[in-house]
Amino acid sequence: MTRSRSLTVRPAGRRALLVELPDAERTAAFHAEVLRRRAAGTMPPVEEIVPGARTVLLDGVPDPQALARRLTEWEVPRGAPDDGEVVDIAVRYDGPDLEHVAALWGIAPEEVAARHTSRTYRVAFCGFAPGFAYLTGLPAELHVPRRTTPRTRVPAGAVALAGPYSAVYPRATPGGWQLIGTMPDPGPLWDPTRERAALLTPGARVRFVTADALTAAGGTT
Repeated sequence: MTRSRSLTVRPAGRRALLVELPDAERTAAFHAEVLRRRAAGTMPPVEEIVPGARTVLLDGVPDPQALARRLTEWEVPRGAPDDGEVVDIAVRYDGPDLEHVAALWGIAPEEVAARHTSRTYRVAFCGFAPGFAYLTGLPAELHVPRRTTPRTRVPAGAVALAGPYSAVYPRATPGGWQLIGTMPDPGPLWDPTRERAALLTPGARVRFVTADALTAAGGTT
């Protein structure tokens, strides 16, 4: 195990490292720095980079000990860069928890759409189900708790909130998030016939747009 003031590096098998960060912001910043250095050719060979809520897994590392020492010496800028692809997600704000979320936010239900679509989100990591992306970007005052009783079935396309995250369910599964809307066509979120099966991948930026507005602008997502 190797420590610095801002991260801890642990071995994960013979050819992998698990980098632990203190919070989501620094995890996103570290992940962005890994990608930047790999693109610039200054990152040692790494076969796979897998971000999590507070971790980044580096797999397929030829010399894990040497890389662990280098990682603790990195100067990582705070905050993820404001670049990367942007994916627009059409939403009908008709979810069953819309009124509850509005009450938690202290606004009228018809104002939730404007509040939710006013921000640009970033995919922090993926998990739970294929194509399920955890999106950061909600300010602390808009964080909401999970439901006390999870639903046994959340439909595909449900737009949801839980804690600091927004998400869209790519397929029907159980779930305990607050449902505020519906993506009319969730099919593009996960398509195993596509070269990149997941539409939303770590580092991508996401904008939610009301379905009517996206249709008027000629969008199809």
